Amino acid sequence: MKEHQYAGGPVARYLLLGAAVFLTIFGLVMVYSASSISALVKEGSSYYFVVRQGVFVLLAIVVGFAASRFDYRRFQGALGYQTWYASVGLLVFTIVYGAVRGGARRWISLGFFNLQPSELAKVACVLVAAMLAVQWQRGKMETKSYLLRLFIYVGLPAVLIVIQPDLGTTVVMAAGVAIVLFLGGAELKWVYGAIGLLTAFGVFAIVIAPYRLQRVMTAMDPWSQSQGKGYQAVQALLAFGTGGLKGVGLGLSRQKWFYLPEAHTDFIFAMVGEEVGLIGTLAVILAFIVIMYAGIRIAMGARDPFGRLVAGALTGMLGLQAALNMSAVTGLFAVTGKPLPFMSYGGSSIIVSMICLGLILSVSEYGGCAPIAVRAAPRSKEPSRAGSDERRRDSGPRVSRPSGRRPVRRRA
Repeated sequence: MKEHQYAGGPVARYLLLGAAVFLTIFGLVMVYSASSISALVKEGSSYYFVVRQGVFVLLAIVVGFAASRFDYRRFQGALGYQTWYASVGLLVFTIVYGAVRGGARRWISLGFFNLQPSELAKVACVLVAAMLAVQWQRGKMETKSYLLRLFIYVGLPAVLIVIQPDLGTTVVMAAGVAIVLFLGGAELKWVYGAIGLLTAFGVFAIVIAPYRLQRVMTAMDPWSQSQGKGYQAVQALLAFGTGGLKGVGLGLSRQKWFYLPEAHTDFIFAMVGEEVGLIGTLAVILAFIVIMYAGIRIAMGARDPFGRLVAGALTGMLGLQAALNMSAVTGLFAVTGKPLPFMSYGGSSIIVSMICLGLILSVSEYGGCAPIAVRAAPRSKEPSRAGSDERRRDSGPRVSRPSGRRPVRRRA
């Protein structure tokens, strides 16, 4: 019996799963440690947040497993567009009827937890962008039409997310689409143009919103406002400084005693630095590097272009969001409010992270057994000689090689 072929090989698949499992379990431990004091005071039980997070993780595992067993190629059609329309509808509903927290209207209250539709919109935009890129590669769409549709399908959700407001999610989503552009064979000038447009949009969004500009100024020198806007950043840095190499020990954090706000959500990486030290933070960083490596291997090993684009973009989004969170917590970047994937407390964050993981595993499962004929080279005026030879080898008749015996020559 022929062994099943995984895109990128079985090692990449197991590395991806192992790193995600490590981060999820370690995240549960850190959520309990970081939230036990505040949960006991505010909710009457030190297990309040970790129990909820445990339920979120179980739900996310079910959803992620379903995504991994679902053939991702089914999104390459009506289902992909339907997913996008559903996400846009949820974004509109959020703007009108969403729950308000901290001055932002980003969530839909479902009773047990608050759903954040912008997280789902990231995945939907990547699926549609990858679908459009494949159609353009195969010559079914002109370049102008491709770029115009891409601008509409990404621009509308981006505007709805910024209105909430949530600039961090917009940046992550736009980066995922930029990865699709690059991997899809678009000319570098279009990729640079997209990056330039995103940068200009980000600068404009920062300038028109005083609180965003204040965050950027505070990130440059948080100590100048240690008791004001820079308080959270300063406390996070103190947590890293206190932890040192080995940390103060699990459960022995001082910052969680109401010094560091949101210790179990956006700033859980600071808790890792304080309680487990530099060794723990490097382990978390290494786990995300493994996820990036495995995801890239799976994307490169996918036999169809849609799978390569989906796996590559989702891997890039997970890595970028982790980098943004860790950069903000360590004072290298302005606070964006983005959670650390697989680790931070929150239902929407862990569920969408598992969906991304499941779709990458789906590419590993089904992308390795796709027919070779569906491979598509980047769009160009004339097919390359190597590509022509490969197609000739794939589609032409196969001639059996002669055996080791010499052919018998007939006498004239």
